[in-house]
Amino acid sequence: MRVIIIGNGLAGTIAAKTLREQDRTVEIDVFADEKYHYYPRPNLIEFLAGNLPLERIFAFPEEWYSEQNVNVHLEKPGIRIFPDSKEIEVAGGKREKYDFLVLANGSLAFVPPIKGAEKQGVFTLRTLDDAFEILDYLKNRRRVTVIGGGLLGLETARAVKSRDVKVEVVEFFGHLLPRQLDPQGGSLLKGQIEKMGINVHLGLACEEVLGQDSITGLRFKGGREIQTDVALVAAGVRPNLRIAQEAGLETDRGLVVDDYLQPSHPDIWAAGDITQHAGRVYGIIPASFNQARIAALNVLGQRQKYEGTIPSNTLKVVGIDLTSVGMVNPEDGSFEELRVENADKGTYKKIVVKNGEVCGLICIGTKKGVSEISRLISRKANVEKWKDSLLEDDFDYSVI
Repeated sequence: MRVIIIGNGLAGTIAAKTLREQDRTVEIDVFADEKYHYYPRPNLIEFLAGNLPLERIFAFPEEWYSEQNVNVHLEKPGIRIFPDSKEIEVAGGKREKYDFLVLANGSLAFVPPIKGAEKQGVFTLRTLDDAFEILDYLKNRRRVTVIGGGLLGLETARAVKSRDVKVEVVEFFGHLLPRQLDPQGGSLLKGQIEKMGINVHLGLACEEVLGQDSITGLRFKGGREIQTDVALVAAGVRPNLRIAQEAGLETDRGLVVDDYLQPSHPDIWAAGDITQHAGRVYGIIPASFNQARIAALNVLGQRQKYEGTIPSNTLKVVGIDLTSVGMVNPEDGSFEELRVENADKGTYKKIVVKNGEVCGLICIGTKKGVSEISRLISRKANVEKWKDSLLEDDFDYSVI
């Protein structure tokens, strides 16, 4: 049995790893766009900051792939799928036959329609080669503007700040991390980031890159301008759907899959940023990991259902502990929001409750209670009796 995996990012690599753990005989071929073996994308930030040497970026040593008998074809992306004949075409024109196919070709950096975005000095950070190009261009340049105040944008700002340059962040929405924080939490985070010497501008929509061949500044809607030598666009990602669409598979915002992570054709599965399950395109690491494992198990006939992933981020953003779990910005009045903020300590906690169950959590500047409340969300535990005390530092969660 031969399984072909298109893509060697997190989802593709975890799918290959799971296949091999479950079956020592299956033939596994991974076709990859890049010339590098799999590296976790967060490692690009630390490499950009100078905190991680090149040899430590990669998830596995090169010999791991040969030891596991996983054939990775670098710089040989799958460019076309022929579902009826169960073949793919790879760059260069060669066709490869499969018994089962896993699509894990991820997402592409999204660049908003900005006039002049093709000029020198405008970058996205999606690949290791992107990081090399940014570092090379940063030499002898002192002003950097990051377009996007989400997770990637803020972490990129922190990374380049450590290179001793002036850094500014511009965000379209009215607060930072609009997917993970509410306005109050975003305001607290903004203040802490600005204390680090990173200027933050909110509510700005970039319209034009200024300069002749190379960037000299940015112009925003309303006429405001910021002078800069480098622009790093961190405006999110979009599923890489071209080959799925050309193969006639059903797509919407992502590649539409069922509960078994199969698109609209037998013998094909999908995992990671490309997928749309139950109307959701997750684009987060936990979902990619879960989907990759389940897709691999289903390739082997185990019929496991994917039941979705609760959006969860527990990380340091610009060195500040931050957790965001579940629904943090409810859209109607049927949810109850409870908050505790300590401006002196730089901490903020919030839970979102509906029908006695916690369905969302924000924690900034502290980890106290994070794992316990996260478990309450997963368990859908009824906390009605204790909801007013849940955010206290000394609350005893064992009573629930």
